[in-house]
This record gives sequence, C-alpha cells and structure tokens, in this order.
Amino acid sequence: MADDAVPAGPRDQAWFDALFAEHARAVHRYFLRRAPHDDAEDLAADVLATAWRRRDDLPEGHELAWLYRTAGFVLANYRRKGRAIPVEELPDDADGEYASDPADIVVEDEAVRRVLAELSPRDRHVLLLHVWEGLDGEALGQALGISRGGAAAALSRARARLREGWDDRVEA
Repeated sequence: MADDAVPAGPRDQAWFDALFAEHARAVHRYFLRRAPHDDAEDLAADVLATAWRRRDDLPEGHELAWLYRTAGFVLANYRRKGRAIPVEELPDDADGEYASDPADIVVEDEAVRRVLAELSPRDRHVLLLHVWEGLDGEALGQALGISRGGAAAALSRARARLREGWDDRVEA
C-alpha cells in the first residue's frame, strides 16, 4: 500500500471520511492551480462526490491517482462548458495560503508560463501531474490511465519538449 493510501477495509462512511481527510486538500489544490478560485471548491466537491458514488472502483493504494484522473475529467467537462482558462491566466493565490509553494513561484515567471502554454495540453497535463501533484511511476500511470512504462515515456517526451521550448526561447 502506498504511503498516501487510505486504509483497507469496507468502503463505508468511515472509509470515505478517511479518504476525504487524506486527499481533499490535494484535490482542491489541483483545481486552484487550473481553474478560477471561485469554482475550485465546487469542482473538488464533484470529484469527491464521484469518489463516493464509485468507491468500489477506486484502486487500493492508488486512490489519489484515481482522484487526480477523475479531476482531469471534471476539469475537461468544466472547460467544455465555455469557461476555459488559459495557462497565461492561472489564478493568483488571493489569500496567500500557498505563497511558499514552489509551483506557484514558477508560474509567476513569464517565460515559464509562455513555454508551458506552447506545449500540447497532454504534455502540460503530464508535467503538471508530475511536478505540481508529485506523481510519478505507477501513480502517474494510474492518473493518466496508462501503464507505468507509458507514463514514464510520456513524462520523458513532455520533459524533452519543455526543454526544447525553453532552449528555443532562451536562444531567441
């Protein structure tokens, strides 16, 4: 079982309470980085409601990866409704709660934001799951719905494209 996994047992209210306590903040932060702050709480609630409804589908030991994958679907549906937010307009942290988060410092750099914006949505998604959410290996594969090897390859390709984009920007 992974370090951040919810304990095994019946998938009852106590199980869900433990899942919520362990992962709700991570899911909320996922949306704070990708959607307007006003909608982040509702989007996180949608993911957690889905987790309750589909609790028997959550893979033991990979609950957070499953939640991130579901969050990706919820975010895609949200954006299809016409409320897309480009990478250049990532929401600011209005209350300063996450001011010391290195991920937030990085996106304040205009050059980094431009290079990220030039990546494909898939490459950007892979990199952000890895860097912001801390997923790699099997957890990254679970979140992407692919094998561990496929996730490693996707991450390697995304890193290479990010490096190329950065090199092109620095040379320009």
